[in-house]
Amino acid sequence: MKHLQPPGWATPKGYANGVAARGTMVFVGGQIGWNGAQQFESDDFIAQTRQTLLNIREVLACAGAGPEHMVRMTWYIVDRVEYNARLRELGGVYREVMGKHFPAMTCVQVAALVEARAQVEIEVTAVLPD
Repeated sequence: MKHLQPPGWATPKGYANGVAARGTMVFVGGQIGWNGAQQFESDDFIAQTRQTLLNIREVLACAGAGPEHMVRMTWYIVDRVEYNARLRELGGVYREVMGKHFPAMTCVQVAALVEARAQVEIEVTAVLPD
């Protein structure tokens, strides 16, 4: 896996501009902040994000992968103001669950998610090296 950083560009914080990888691709469908029984334990954005990341980690493990194999994450959030206001907490939860591996990321605010209580949904692409 190689992070792609154009010369002269400022180093991104908490994500990569691009990633090149070769191997078995693993696609994790959009995960939300409920537990394995599909029950929400909190309506708090940070708590739901933590659970979402834990869910992603568990799905990756089914393929023999971990956070270090992620090459891309797409975040769908319902409130960008809260997202920006809580970036410090968000970064702490991310590092707690995923470590210091930062794939290429996109974050998009959406009007709503399919599950009415969901505050965040994240999908991931990972690559297991050959």
